[in-house]
Amino acid sequence: MRVDKRRRDVPEAHDELLSVREQAVGSRGRAERLRTVADDARPAFYALKRGGWRDYITLLHPPYTLWHLSYVVLGAALAPTVRYDRLAATLLAFFLAVGVSAHALDELNGRPLQTRIPRPALIGLGISGLAGAIVIGVIGVVFASPWLLAFVAFGAFIAPAYSLEWFRGRFHSDFWFAFAWGVFPFLAAYYASAERFGLSALVGATAVFALSLAQRTLSRRVRALRRRARSFEGRILYADGVVEDIDGTWALAVDERALMLIGAAISGLSLAALLARV
Repeated sequence: MRVDKRRRDVPEAHDELLSVREQAVGSRGRAERLRTVADDARPAFYALKRGGWRDYITLLHPPYTLWHLSYVVLGAALAPTVRYDRLAATLLAFFLAVGVSAHALDELNGRPLQTRIPRPALIGLGISGLAGAIVIGVIGVVFASPWLLAFVAFGAFIAPAYSLEWFRGRFHSDFWFAFAWGVFPFLAAYYASAERFGLSALVGATAVFALSLAQRTLSRRVRALRRRARSFEGRILYADGVVEDIDGTWALAVDERALMLIGAAISGLSLAALLARV
């Protein structure tokens, strides 16, 4: 990104001469201002260099997985009673279902992260991760509450339905993202500890839904720019005379910084809420 200071006392005639000069440069000059990004840009700001073990780390979407697991911690922390054994089991179940299975199936469906993980490995991770989460959920049904079966059934359905875009992508929407990866883990952890829902569950679920929509809004634009944009061209002239070139850094910096900061804030708040119960 380049920022220049344009003098405000420069005559307008100079601008006209500059415009004529730019026109004379023609397409070659415009081409030099283009920043092609599709060939060399990472598919996500947290993506590592492609190949080997790094692909498996990238597959986990580390900051987003931590974000969604924070909802599990927050749900348990807001419950009237915190049962730490159930919280640990719920965290493991959602790590397997979301961090491993859903992300593996999502990569299987179109390679959005452009990893080199073999297709059979992605299928294996998708199935084994979901199966592990279901087993943990069934154990919870047996030893905790039979009503947890509803959470197990929903999780077993929504992970592949969202990631593989079943039913023509009906479940791959903003609403289902916010509900499945925000409200669902929050309420599951809350109920696993409390075995009932209170007012704090309703208020917390509403807040988590809004936060998840904010995440979806920011990440959608970032994904589109990183994975689909071919070039950036243009500039901004501010009222004080500053001219700023529009490039890939300019287009991505604010949204990605906001995603990192909000994710860190959610993780910190969830941990603080849990520590307050100790």
